[in-house]
Amino acid sequence: MQEKPNQVRIIQQRGAALVNMAVAALIVAALYVGREIFVPIALAVLLSFVLAPFVIRLHSWRIPRTASVLVVVFFGFAIIFSLGGLMVSQATRLAAKLPQYQQTLSDKVESIRGLVGGTGTLEQASTVLKELGTQLQHGNTADQPDNGLAKQGPGKAIPIPVEVKQPDPGALTTLAKIIEPLLSPLTTTGVVVIFVAFILLQREDLRNRLVRLAGSGDIQRTTAALDDAGKRLSRLFLTQMIFNAVFGLAIGIGLELIGVPSAPLWGLLAMILRFVPYIGALISAIFPLILAAAVGSGWEMLVLTALLFVALEFLAGQVIEPLIYGHSSGLSPVAVILSASFWTWLWGPIGLVMATPLTVCLVVAGRHVERLKFLEIMLGDRPPLKPPQLFYQRLLAADPLEAAEQAHDFLRDASLEDYCDTILLEGLRLAEADRQLGHLDEERLNRIASTVRELVADLELNHETGATGVPSIDLSANPGAAIAIEQTRAQLELTKESSGAPPILCVPGSDKLDEAAALVLAYLLRHRGIAATAEEADALSMSKFVSLDMTDTSLACVCYVGQPSTGKIQATVRRLNKKKFDARILVALFGAEGTTPPVDAVVDLVSRGSFSAALSAITQAGDKQCGAATVDNKAAVFN
Repeated sequence: MQEKPNQVRIIQQRGAALVNMAVAALIVAALYVGREIFVPIALAVLLSFVLAPFVIRLHSWRIPRTASVLVVVFFGFAIIFSLGGLMVSQATRLAAKLPQYQQTLSDKVESIRGLVGGTGTLEQASTVLKELGTQLQHGNTADQPDNGLAKQGPGKAIPIPVEVKQPDPGALTTLAKIIEPLLSPLTTTGVVVIFVAFILLQREDLRNRLVRLAGSGDIQRTTAALDDAGKRLSRLFLTQMIFNAVFGLAIGIGLELIGVPSAPLWGLLAMILRFVPYIGALISAIFPLILAAAVGSGWEMLVLTALLFVALEFLAGQVIEPLIYGHSSGLSPVAVILSASFWTWLWGPIGLVMATPLTVCLVVAGRHVERLKFLEIMLGDRPPLKPPQLFYQRLLAADPLEAAEQAHDFLRDASLEDYCDTILLEGLRLAEADRQLGHLDEERLNRIASTVRELVADLELNHETGATGVPSIDLSANPGAAIAIEQTRAQLELTKESSGAPPILCVPGSDKLDEAAALVLAYLLRHRGIAATAEEADALSMSKFVSLDMTDTSLACVCYVGQPSTGKIQATVRRLNKKKFDARILVALFGAEGTTPPVDAVVDLVSRGSFSAALSAITQAGDKQCGAATVDNKAAVFN
């Protein structure tokens, strides 16, 4: 009876996944088929995010909304059209001068071919350049008529050449041929301008409509999503545009000083292509490098041009950008590459330029819409797993190396006890929860214990302590705890010198997870300079308990990660007392809060919740043994 609802639930989940995949496929198909409509709309939305801060600023100066929008749109598109006109004029001027640079580039290819002595690609390039030079200098003679004067040989009739001429086109036909190539870009530009002005004018109205579409019952979440998207995208686009403009200006000035022709054109190209992540700056460097090789008589101009691009890109990408954007724009590196590939396939070059902003929009939507959560997980830069989850996953995979790397990264900014409490212990609690559900078999439990053992060995080997092997103690910060630690260590060291055996014994309560906790607690004690050792998981079993040596043990700590019963704990403590009646017994309950049983009344020493609490209880117990405090030995509980 119980399997049937589970099967129905699984079928429903699979059906929902198929429906979501079908909807996603339809959306992608609609974006591809309707790209002539969606591309201008997407451009308009992105430009509106860039121009919106200026409209808000003008409106705050008591300028009417309509006038603010018109002024901002006019100046914004005036700048865009001016840059476009500059690029066209520079490209036209460069095309007129290209034949002058062809011979220099051909000579350099010939010189390289002579040095390498090959007849492969370089020889083919030289041949192509020579043929291009011949065509540019003399024109194509194949199209010149012979006016019927060519002789075909003796005794052969001379053919009469026939030439078909089209009538001169009229003024309307000529005008149509001129306008036709410009019709599509002009239409797209007009649509973008209209949509930008409309979005800026109706900004509040569009926001309210989106809130209504999302559902008026969850206004808080929708408002948070819109605010997050607006602030994030406006800041990202505006900052990126200004930064790329400065980068392009630096490239243009540098190329002008080097002497590369049409430097403003290459500066504008670098500014535009730098919107393409990772490879945009490299693509923008190709044409200036080729032109520098064709113009300069030597190789100095080519080398200087390459150094200019490398130095500016390194300075921009590794130094300035992290300071301006932070460490990330909200996308993972893999997501940036995937989004660039996807949007380029979908919308061509314009999609490549808009890939990052559009993907940021998707990540923001996934952050606030539950059904789109997978987008933030797949594309966002937030860690997909929390540190305890990652640690637990590495335990299951038996990967102590990555677990040790995570530990060393955490220990750069935090203490060892913080790491053990916030990451390691939480990971063991996740394992205990799975064990309670029956998801962990004996093999995986053994794998977890062995991985923790290797991790502890790595930490004990590599984690730095003081010169004596004991972490330094700040007496001014916590003199009471420091003195107690020193007294405990002194007393326990005396016990160790007299007997040669570890004075503190960490004993697992029942299973492998308890063994892992005992290993960590023993390591933390040794890290404080207190001699301690840990037993294996079956140390309290009937077969192993007889051989358990507690002769010189001053304190035994029983570790539980699970939820042992009060009777089980009392029986364990009774057995240990019979084994060594004068040894103090500490029960360390590492389970989550609210899951540990009420055993304070039946156990001499109890520690709850964390390794720090256990260390504190052991320290106080040692302090009492040294005579620093007098307590009733019948019941001393440390929570």
